Parts: sequence; structure tokens; C-alpha cells
Amino acid sequence: MAVPLRTIVRNIHSSSVRMNTVLHPPNPKQYEGAVKTWRNLTLFVAFPAIGLCMVNAYLGEKEHMEHFHREEFIPYEHLRIRKKRFPWGDGNKTLFHNPKVNALPDGFEELD
Repeated sequence: MAVPLRTIVRNIHSSSVRMNTVLHPPNPKQYEGAVKTWRNLTLFVAFPAIGLCMVNAYLGEKEHMEHFHREEFIPYEHLRIRKKRFPWGDGNKTLFHNPKVNALPDGFEELD
């Protein structure tokens, strides 16, 4: 079976690049400018952007919860079926149970 010439050339090129970096390791002094640039981008752009996104999400959720209205519970037969108990807690609540929005099979929990 013939191997395409493109595959052979690609393999030779990638092995020569690997051998070149083994025989002549890069000089760390050549990359000091790039390291400083990426460090500064991380500290002064990425972290503040993450912080702004967190504040935006918090304020949006806070605004949403100010006018939150829980719907009336209707015991549909096809919802909240429990054939087996959950292996945590009392066995009736899902792992990420939220008593404000997630109903149990027999209704919502009472809120304080």
C-alpha cells in the first residue's frame, strides 16, 4: 500500500522540528518580553474582566430574585417520579435541589 508523499514529508518535518528543539533548546532570555506581556494581560485584563462578569451575573440574579414569583404546584403524574431513593440526604431531593424553585413529589417546601 502506498503512503502519500504529503504524509511522509509531514512526518519528516515534524520529527526534524522536534530534534531541532532537543539539540538546540530555546534561550529563555528571548522570551522575557513575551512572558511580561502575558503576565500583564492576565493581571490587568483577564482578572478584571472575570470580576466584571461576576458582578454582572450577581446584579442580574439579584434583580431577577426581587420580582420572583413561584407558580402554583400542580401534581402531574409524569413529573417528579421517584422509583429509587437518591443516595444523598433524605433521598427525596436532587443533588442541586433549590427549595425556592424545585418541587418535591408532594409539593413545594415552605419558605421562611
